[in-house]
Amino acid sequence: MKTKFFIIACSIAVLWISGCSKTSDTITPEPEPAEGEQTMLFPKKEMRAVWVTTAWGLDWPIGDYTESGQKRKYIEYLDKFKQMNINAIFFQVRAMGDAYYNSNYEPWSASLTGSRGSGPNYDVLKFLIDEAHARGIEFHAWMNPYRIATRAGTETAYPALHPSIDASWVVSHEKIQIYNPARPEVRERIVDIVRELLTKYPVDGLHLDDYFYPDPTSAGTMVSDQQDYQTYGSGFGTIQAWRRDNVDKAIQGIHQAVVSTRPEVVFSISPAANKDYNFNTLYADLGKWCQQGWVDLLIPQLYQEIGNSANNFQTNLSIWAQYNYSAALVIGHGLYRFGDASQPAAFQSTQELERQFNLTKLNKKVVGSAMYSAKYILDNKIGITDKLSALYANPGVIPFMGRAVAAAPTIPGSLSISNDRLSWTNTSGRSVVYRFADLVSEGQVVAITSDNSIPLNQPGFYVVTALNPDNQESTSSKPIAFQ
Repeated sequence: MKTKFFIIACSIAVLWISGCSKTSDTITPEPEPAEGEQTMLFPKKEMRAVWVTTAWGLDWPIGDYTESGQKRKYIEYLDKFKQMNINAIFFQVRAMGDAYYNSNYEPWSASLTGSRGSGPNYDVLKFLIDEAHARGIEFHAWMNPYRIATRAGTETAYPALHPSIDASWVVSHEKIQIYNPARPEVRERIVDIVRELLTKYPVDGLHLDDYFYPDPTSAGTMVSDQQDYQTYGSGFGTIQAWRRDNVDKAIQGIHQAVVSTRPEVVFSISPAANKDYNFNTLYADLGKWCQQGWVDLLIPQLYQEIGNSANNFQTNLSIWAQYNYSAALVIGHGLYRFGDASQPAAFQSTQELERQFNLTKLNKKVVGSAMYSAKYILDNKIGITDKLSALYANPGVIPFMGRAVAAAPTIPGSLSISNDRLSWTNTSGRSVVYRFADLVSEGQVVAITSDNSIPLNQPGFYVVTALNPDNQESTSSKPIAFQ
């Protein structure tokens, strides 16, 4: 909900982000009005993200095993995202106990070359990150913590394990093979994998989805963990509480690995839509993780429509906004459902997405949206991509979500206009240019740029702020009028 007075908005933002960042409160991440100037209404910050799925090559590389074809397809995505003012991607770099980079722990993904363990002739992840960053798009590395492989049934063998994996660490259910969440060695291995990735590559975030303990419906006949419970579960009254503790320890370990290795990295999790389902079936206690500060960003997958009888978008939105605690809250939307004739009537109209966005804008906890998934943006069924483009008409500034590491940004100075061009000085890196039609109405983001000047084509009042690499934003410059 928009506030009426900018000074109130700043006060609330400082308190909220201080809780989220778990860092010193000496840095104010939100812009403030210049001293002596009339207060202005700045637009709400927004993460605008897309998931890029590589499991089974779904979004990328879609069965193309050539370097040129893979690069061309990825750049097509990024150019479209840039055009639409999308500012982050969650790219799946570890889908099936494999990797999209040269790893000491995982084999190369089969979706890259067609053969598990066979690597490509270029540094895939470096290319992916560099191209995203070149367009001002954040790159969050998406991992599945436990899943190793899937199959249709027991008549098909699972692929051979990586030589570094002890077979006793693995559980092979009927349809899914996973690292055993009960084993301390597994938790240590997952943490080692996280540290390896963060050390080798400049990712902006580390992301997990909702694959924890397997869902019995999709896993088929499951191997009992009763013996593990007897071995490791002393002190727990129920096997369910013990399972949740196993996953708690994994999440806490990953959080600690992020903080100790590269604290500027944002650690995010995207749970299934229903909070109770996560708790009772997947043994994922999201509320606890957020309350303990182990998660920086929460992205619930609210893929159902408003009014759904089993998983109402509006109800789930309200619930997650109560239990995100210090974590930033971004909402996941099921873009894949729009225009699919098998989906409910609501998804046959682009108005459903706009209605969902309107609900999130009314919720003061929500700071963005994420779309599942990339290929459906290119498909543009029933014009859903056009609708999303309209909803993202102006650039969006990603809010500060993690831990402050970089130096605090300094206020840009020396604003001037000459020959219809705005210029300024900025020693902190990126700049955000805002335009206000007047000094009372809410403004809009004109540009997020690494340059120190932009052309102007609309009258109004312009201010500039600075962004550092942590997405901390400086206070604003004094406004300058352009007629």
